[in-house]
Amino acid sequence: MVGSIKTMKHHSNGWSAQNCNGLEEKLDELRSLLGKADGDPLRIVGVGAGAWGSVFAALLQDSYGRFREKVQIRIWRRPGRAVDRATAEHLFEVINSREDVLRRLIRRCAYLKYVEARLGDRTLFADEILKDGFCLNMIDAPLCPLKVVTNLQEAVWDADIVVNGVPSTETREVFEEISQYWKERITAPIIISLAKGIEAALEPVPHIITPTQMINRATGVQMQNILYLGGPNIASEIYNKEYANARICGADKWRKPLAKFLRQPHFIVWDNSDLVTHEVMGGLKNVYAIGAGMVAALTNESATSKSVYFAHCTSEMIFITHLLAEEPEKLAGPLLADTYVTLLKGRNAWYGQMLAKGEISLDMGDSISGKGMIQGVSAVGAFYELLSQSSLSVLHPDEKKPVAPVELCPILKTLYKILIIR
Repeated sequence: MVGSIKTMKHHSNGWSAQNCNGLEEKLDELRSLLGKADGDPLRIVGVGAGAWGSVFAALLQDSYGRFREKVQIRIWRRPGRAVDRATAEHLFEVINSREDVLRRLIRRCAYLKYVEARLGDRTLFADEILKDGFCLNMIDAPLCPLKVVTNLQEAVWDADIVVNGVPSTETREVFEEISQYWKERITAPIIISLAKGIEAALEPVPHIITPTQMINRATGVQMQNILYLGGPNIASEIYNKEYANARICGADKWRKPLAKFLRQPHFIVWDNSDLVTHEVMGGLKNVYAIGAGMVAALTNESATSKSVYFAHCTSEMIFITHLLAEEPEKLAGPLLADTYVTLLKGRNAWYGQMLAKGEISLDMGDSISGKGMIQGVSAVGAFYELLSQSSLSVLHPDEKKPVAPVELCPILKTLYKILIIR
């Protein structure tokens, strides 16, 4: 393992001929499985340009973008989002601190607009800077230049693979629009969802709706073509080639070929069949990360306090997952590691810290400038609503009487009081 990591670090700044050949073989294999003819590029589209969605597209562009006749990689984001003056000033500092980025912008004749924005003489837009490799939610970590499309129909109508990078709270709406552009399609696309969160549905019986299920209901694409990818990682660190892993979950047909296609020396992608457990845990980790941030701030980063919180929150997460998933995988290894890294360093943990310190307020909403959507807030409401239903009652271990499951989740109840009831 140590030797492999050293090798990965040594080659992180360039590709050997062997690496290129291996990448092209993986690309050809996936093209063959999808029935792509010579001269017809594999079309991969990222939908949504948050931190993880942008990094995912950039990873693919770095790996496969050189094979232009065989693959086309694009990313869609909504147009019109202005970059405020403070962010433009910070972006200018980031550019000038990175010689490689500075030289790239000068070569592309794109540097002057950042100077003008720094002086307040020009307004930059999020889709504009994304083309140069700057994600609005991750300014400090420049990416490679990306092909950006602001028209959703243009982006997705002929896509072979669609990567869902929009928040779970927006997934249904976006894919309902996408379904209008797929009415005349002969073959269904493959969809990889990166979204973490759930909706609660109470009829005909209380149940969860995960992002992959939202996509299925919105588009009619069969579940065997919809997968979820997640893992114990931070987007910017993955792009900086820190060693990481992830799991792609779904039906047998596509998960193994896609795991192979996505796997890189520093980003190991495994596959797993348990889609629901991974999506539920993906939503829950954001809930409990907010609490972890609060505990860290209120105890002055006490290691003991944070470890006690970790013990209690993972107990609640295991209880909830076993309640909601029919045959949940044992919650160990990658699933708990995903929770661990999110509690350590993620936007939801940051949000909890800032709330506890009084540096932001609930009145600012759950979409924060420079961070994006704090998905844990809506997830708190959804899980609380679902687990409050008496029809899901469980036996209280001490009182020996039926109670709603939320009564056995004191952290979730407290987060609901703080974030929702206020």
